[in-house]
Amino acid sequence: MKLTKRQKENNSLFEPDKAYSIAEAIDILKRTKKAKFDESVEIAMNLGVDPRHADQVVRGTVSLPHGTGKEMRVLVIAKPDKHQEAKDAGADHVGFEEYFEKIKEGWTDIDVIIATPDAMSELGKLGKILGPRGLMPNPKSGTVTMDVAKAVKEVKAGKIDFRVDKTGIVHSAIGKLSFDADKLLENITTFVNIVIKLKPAAAKGTYVKAVTLATTMGPGVKIDRNLLDVKRAA
Repeated sequence: MKLTKRQKENNSLFEPDKAYSIAEAIDILKRTKKAKFDESVEIAMNLGVDPRHADQVVRGTVSLPHGTGKEMRVLVIAKPDKHQEAKDAGADHVGFEEYFEKIKEGWTDIDVIIATPDAMSELGKLGKILGPRGLMPNPKSGTVTMDVAKAVKEVKAGKIDFRVDKTGIVHSAIGKLSFDADKLLENITTFVNIVIKLKPAAAKGTYVKAVTLATTMGPGVKIDRNLLDVKRAA
């Protein structure tokens, strides 16, 4: 495939087959030719796990110190006695039965759904709509809870949910290219260290096989995985 002038300029900033420290990779991404919008910085970690086995599924949550830079749209599904609490915490949409109907009709204009336990029997029926979009609430990610105010505030502050996909890759946006380099570094190392701590006991061999940092429209820069299992990871 023919490369554009922008792609050629960006690719000239680094060696595609070389693995860099996180700090070096951030510097490379910062020097790439920018798109016309504030691109996200994304991480992809290829893990030595087999997600077909339940005891090797890597899933968790992490509160990024500086957030993702994205304004998260939150829907809270709960009975009326929880509505004001959710609104005061900053939820964008709050309701109960009316949202079951909206979702059935195809509405999914949100990033996160937080639900009280008594809503899950009905939400479970919408799994074919919510599941593929990563919107189904889950107790393990803190999105099924009676403390809806706490859950909303955490999501708005930068808490994200991640899960390994069927190919063994954990992928997430971890900030914006406009963030200071130090903030990106802290977000990335926080994410990486959480994923490392979640290594399943059943996983054999090399756990972190490869790590790549990229921007929305930019090239992927390989990270030296030998520098990952320390808190200063740079």
